[in-house]
Amino acid sequence: MTKPPLTLYLAAPRGFCAGVDRAIKIVEMALQKWGAPVYVRHEIVHNKFVVDGLRAKGAVFVEELDECPDDRPVIFSAHGVPKSVPATADRREMIYVDATCPLVSKVHVEAQRHSDNGLQMIMIGHKGHPETIGTIGQLPEGEVLLVETVEDVATVQVRDPDQLAFVTQTTLSVDDTKDIIAALEERFPKIVGPHKEDICYATTNRQEAVKAVAPKADALLVVGAPNSSNSRRLVEVASRAGCNYAQLVQRASDIDWRALEGISSIAITAGASAPEVLVNEVIDAFSDHYDVTVDLVETAVENVEFKVPRVLRQPA
Repeated sequence: MTKPPLTLYLAAPRGFCAGVDRAIKIVEMALQKWGAPVYVRHEIVHNKFVVDGLRAKGAVFVEELDECPDDRPVIFSAHGVPKSVPATADRREMIYVDATCPLVSKVHVEAQRHSDNGLQMIMIGHKGHPETIGTIGQLPEGEVLLVETVEDVATVQVRDPDQLAFVTQTTLSVDDTKDIIAALEERFPKIVGPHKEDICYATTNRQEAVKAVAPKADALLVVGAPNSSNSRRLVEVASRAGCNYAQLVQRASDIDWRALEGISSIAITAGASAPEVLVNEVIDAFSDHYDVTVDLVETAVENVEFKVPRVLRQPA
């Protein structure tokens, strides 16, 4: 039986960003240097496939530092941690490696600098997300106020409307954040913004690629984890860009084939913590069902690379 034809638009850039690549490398190098087990506070990145792979090599994932023994190395996830976490590790004389993405660290430095200048911070982000918790935890309680929506801006209670600055979570939707920033600037005309956009290059690039492919395709799938903020934003961006069916799938087994009946084109992308092996798995699954023609839609080329911490580059 002949398979129906399908055009598969493959978005680029997609998948791993430099910060995720570095974080995974940090766990792998720590295991090489110190042997197993190496403890990791929180998922190193938001992807079950990646976490399970590192667990099989000897990484032990925990929620809090008090679950870690003093005599084994611990790694802090790519999303960043409150200042209290490394302070506790120092007090316990633990070996620790901070895998915080350098672009998240930049936001931490920014928040501290504004605070040192007497400004109260407003953070645009998602409540409970590890990155938000880490950024808020850089400053004393009450110094960082969280807003998630334009509506939140109208009700946020500040100490002095003339002494404010804002930062954003790095994985947000560029378009949503733009509206929230506009609302902040309208309510607090003297609010100080970042010198350079906080939303990271990889988040922006992946959203731009989705905007390019979404209008072409009958459906769009984002390969990524349900707890991955940047992956979920890609689904929203696709829907807004005119794609009638946009869904998040962790891997090929999650594809809802009945919902895709009758399509002649599909777009595929992946969140920043999804490995390319899962994208290839999804493409292979479509090749089993359809006569697939792959069309690469590339909107940017990424060549960013972040160095791993010096402690891992030195012999044990």
